[in-house]
Amino acid sequence: MKQLEQLEQNLGYTFHNKALLKQALTHSSYANELKKPSSCNERLEFLGDSVLSIIVSDYIYNNFKIAEGELTKLRASLVCEDALFAFAKELSLGDFILLGKGEQQNGGNKRPSILSDAFEAVLAAIYLDGGIEPARRLVLRFVREDLSDETKIAFKDYKTMFQEVVQKNPEEHISYVVTDEKGPDHDKEFTVEIRLNSNVIATGKGRSKKAAEQAAACEALKLMGL
Repeated sequence: MKQLEQLEQNLGYTFHNKALLKQALTHSSYANELKKPSSCNERLEFLGDSVLSIIVSDYIYNNFKIAEGELTKLRASLVCEDALFAFAKELSLGDFILLGKGEQQNGGNKRPSILSDAFEAVLAAIYLDGGIEPARRLVLRFVREDLSDETKIAFKDYKTMFQEVVQKNPEEHISYVVTDEKGPDHDKEFTVEIRLNSNVIATGKGRSKKAAEQAAACEALKLMGL
């Protein structure tokens, strides 16, 4: 129970029904070992995916005056596995997930797919326990950070735009190389270089490798006058 209280502090939400939180943290491998597959978090994960989508969609619709296609890209960047994995790590969800022995030994509490699924399940548990508002507060706590000036460029997909330019010259080869990584796990900053035929043509920084790559591609396009 003490562990759950710590997680509630991390979440900024106290559950009325603690059983919901425990179920959200119960991986199928643990439930199967107990021979209670119905007690795992997969149904909550299903619901959490929809709750996450409506909260993020509502927020970006009201805060970004961009076309439907760009809204779709922006939402995808905010609810993808990489993003949810980062959210889960900031909450230290891996310390609380109940895993089967084999999954535990294989480092399941650090696996992106397991942690991102657990985030969705916990979100659903909050929604069922307290309604949409506490769920919204949790999601926007992370989403607003990801929409800082440094990272919100990701939805424009500068990497694809840059790739399309380079592909006009088939002999050219581009690569993205991480050259620096700073900060604790919950607040990383990555530096990425774009190399064209091994020559560095641009650099970018971001809170994830993906965001840093997008920033570098954006800089490369600017240098090309595009």
